[in-house]
Amino acid sequence: MKKTVVIIMGLSIATKLLGFIRETVLAYFYGASNISDAFLISLTIPDTLFEFIGIGLVTSFIPIYCDIKKGAKSGMRNYYMNNVTNFLLLLCTSITILVWAFTPQIVRIFAYGFTEETLALGVNFTRITVLGIFFRGVTYIFKGHLQIYNNYIVPELVGVFFSLVMILSIVFSHQYCITILAIGFVLAKTVEFIFVIPFAYKRGYRYKVFLNLHDENLKRMIYLALPGIMGISIDQLNTLIDRTIASKISVGGISALNYAFMLDMFIIGVFVLPIATVLYPKISKMAADGNIKGFKKVLANAINSISLLVIPATIGAVIFAEPIVKLLFGRGAFDGQAVSMTYNALIFYSVGMIGFGLREIFSRAFYSIQDTKTPMINAAIAMAMNIILNIILSKYMGIGGLALATSISAIFCMLLLLISLRKKIGPFEIGKISITFLKILYASLIMGIIAKFSFKYLTTALGESLSLAAAVGIGAVNYFSIIYLMKIYKFEPLRGE
Repeated sequence: MKKTVVIIMGLSIATKLLGFIRETVLAYFYGASNISDAFLISLTIPDTLFEFIGIGLVTSFIPIYCDIKKGAKSGMRNYYMNNVTNFLLLLCTSITILVWAFTPQIVRIFAYGFTEETLALGVNFTRITVLGIFFRGVTYIFKGHLQIYNNYIVPELVGVFFSLVMILSIVFSHQYCITILAIGFVLAKTVEFIFVIPFAYKRGYRYKVFLNLHDENLKRMIYLALPGIMGISIDQLNTLIDRTIASKISVGGISALNYAFMLDMFIIGVFVLPIATVLYPKISKMAADGNIKGFKKVLANAINSISLLVIPATIGAVIFAEPIVKLLFGRGAFDGQAVSMTYNALIFYSVGMIGFGLREIFSRAFYSIQDTKTPMINAAIAMAMNIILNIILSKYMGIGGLALATSISAIFCMLLLLISLRKKIGPFEIGKISITFLKILYASLIMGIIAKFSFKYLTTALGESLSLAAAVGIGAVNYFSIIYLMKIYKFEPLRGE
């Protein structure tokens, strides 16, 4: 499994870099403006409404499919998968009708600070982008199906096609018509769906049109999904609250938050999601087989691996936030004010990076043992904290305060999940994990100091961009040298019993 994780990390780096290019192209042509704000809100609305329901269902799909897979014939597995797919399509149809009927009101809720011109743009964009949830929903199911059968590469590659189509759409929208932005998003989701179909069929899947709402497995999936839906909805509400307040703080505030959060999620996408992607089906099978010892071992190794990678990335992002944002976005319509807002948000989002990463792992651990209530309850507590901190910190820190509130609540939620998980499955080397964490933090701080002084010294000779790359390289070499000399941890992310 270690080899699989490394391969996925490599693919993830490639897809995330292409995603960076996509966001850089958007920033170049539209900066942090009313057009980019309206477009990003038009993506947030279907994402939020879909994740209220769809992702919660998909999350509970994998553990139940693993149960059915044990000793069941392929016909029964296909029956369950088709029933889930058609049920999800029905839900997506309902969401689309709802959005079309109340688009202006929904956009206003999501961004009450919009001017009438920006609101009109957001409404037009949203009526188109909402159509993408049909393809997104089915693609989620197919990706989960492939992961169960240890095919992690194809699900990772779908992001490549999405980014390529979106980059072309952004360029054409600037040359011809801004509506192409929204049309391109739907087309990109369609291409993702088309790409994954042959691989699902190769695994024996055959689509049939039917819907049995009385099927016991579908009922069990929905029952398990309800708390998960609430938990995921809480995350989406947090994003909604952040962007709603940002729309009132300044024009381009939503875009600045989005660019900063995207940079932070690049680290999560490269270092955390590959581990979580392989982890989830693996521990779901262990839970189904009653292998709790192996479950704990795999979980502990995943925590250590994420700490090893995410903590130094956090220190680096905090130290180099300004030159990173300038290097990636500081051109075209992305002016000095946009750079300032974005790097300020990036600093405070980065503080919570370890919280975002380990929260993802702990939540999937609960889902794998078919406990979706605990993550929901803990997420609700964290959301209440986020709302309070948003109101307080945004008054004094602006956009940066919104990012800091999100980070604090993410760390708090992660700690709540850790405590709850230990109560649920018993001890799993928390003492050793804590010692490893502190050692990694020490090594990361030393790395940060060396990298910062290297950057300052080299800037006059090499210029900001080259000195940034050199400083990051010097820091990385020093970090892994310290890790090696201290014998802190051997990278074995998913080795278990």
